[in-house]
Amino acid sequence: MIKKNYLKIYAKSFYWAGFFLPKKVYEKCSDLYDFCRFIDNIADEENDLKIKIEKLDNLKNEFKSKNFNNPIIKGMWNLIDEINFSSEIIYDLFDGVESDLKEKVKLNSKKELLVYSYRVAGTVGLMMAKILNVKEEYALKGAIDLGIAMQLTNISRDVIEDSKSNRFYIPSNFNSIKDTIMIADQFYNSSFYSIKEIPIKFQLSILIARRVYRKIGYKILNKNNFENYKKSGKIYVNIFEKVYESILSVLDYVKLQLIKKKSTHQLQNEHNLILEEINMYERF
Repeated sequence: MIKKNYLKIYAKSFYWAGFFLPKKVYEKCSDLYDFCRFIDNIADEENDLKIKIEKLDNLKNEFKSKNFNNPIIKGMWNLIDEINFSSEIIYDLFDGVESDLKEKVKLNSKKELLVYSYRVAGTVGLMMAKILNVKEEYALKGAIDLGIAMQLTNISRDVIEDSKSNRFYIPSNFNSIKDTIMIADQFYNSSFYSIKEIPIKFQLSILIARRVYRKIGYKILNKNNFENYKKSGKIYVNIFEKVYESILSVLDYVKLQLIKKKSTHQLQNEHNLILEEINMYERF
């Protein structure tokens, strides 16, 4: 099996931010994204549901048995061994993707939305923080928050596309989209001060990824109503906007360096909702 660079193919915002990381660290982040994207593609491919469930089960078994003939699995286990993070985070991710393998997916509460977002994206934020050598507990919580924020942005952007696959993470109306972007904004805000605990040479890249992705939500809000939203197609941040957001991220970087006092975690109530289902702090 030839290993693809899924980061370059699918994640334009992260690929842009990756230019600001040292090469070896970028390669580790790319291995992580490749694995996560490979799992996600199973749920998203146009196949019979039974086949997709079987494929995911096979991949999960290959992961458990450390089938290194699959370069995606080999790259992930190399990361786990080198960075020394809990494989339980991976099983949380599998659970998240598995929850998408139904005839109809419908989330009915804020708790379900946050649990799902933790599983499919908060896990990625946590693993990314481990790769970047983050140690402080409140900063690891902030990394989860950034992952959740980005997933909520994805959900807000992809309402029409998801509904075609019979997935309804939020109701298909503009008020629900706006509310979800506002929740995402809380998570983006919560993630900011924790970035100071990332080694200084990595901070700018994370700040850029955070700003560029957050910009997607602001562009959605500018559509003003559901009709404009539907007509706009997939909303993305163009190259000029990325440059501008990168410049603003430099100002964020300066602001971080001027902060003396450690921040405390801001979203404990939201985390408590997730903790009712999963003790994610055990993964630290």
